[in-house]
Amino acid sequence: MPQRPTAISISPARPDSAAGRAILRAYFDDIVGRYHGRPATADEIDRVLIDEPSDDLVPPVGLFWVATDGATPVGCAGLRLLPENLGEVTRVFVAHGARRRGVGSRLLTGLEEIARTRGLSRLRLDTRHDLVEARRLYTGHGYVEVEPFNDSPYAAHWFVKPLA
Repeated sequence: MPQRPTAISISPARPDSAAGRAILRAYFDDIVGRYHGRPATADEIDRVLIDEPSDDLVPPVGLFWVATDGATPVGCAGLRLLPENLGEVTRVFVAHGARRRGVGSRLLTGLEEIARTRGLSRLRLDTRHDLVEARRLYTGHGYVEVEPFNDSPYAAHWFVKPLA
């Protein structure tokens, strides 16, 4: 008898919680591997977790959400709360086994709703050239490509979305 899929739930979490650490490790495993064109090593993932901490994704300067399928973390999204009613979307990720189930869209929509309730008037984000699925998700949600707003060596595309 086929197993019935569990419902995906999304809830706030701390990046340093067990679920937060697990999904951020999966996130960096995916993007570091894509960057190098080969599977990432454990040492590479450990290094990027140190070099690019997510400790700014906690109140009062940021927020973080984890999507779970049952007890298994399968996605995440972060929001940095910046001056002038600006938010920066970061760490949007869906694990391979949970893709094409609307998880990324639900994470992004939820993040935008929370941003509105916090009085943010616009969101921005940057992404790499090879993260084609991410760019498709952002443009599908109304993000518009703009001129660079940072000097990240990894960013190749910058997007902004006004919040109504």
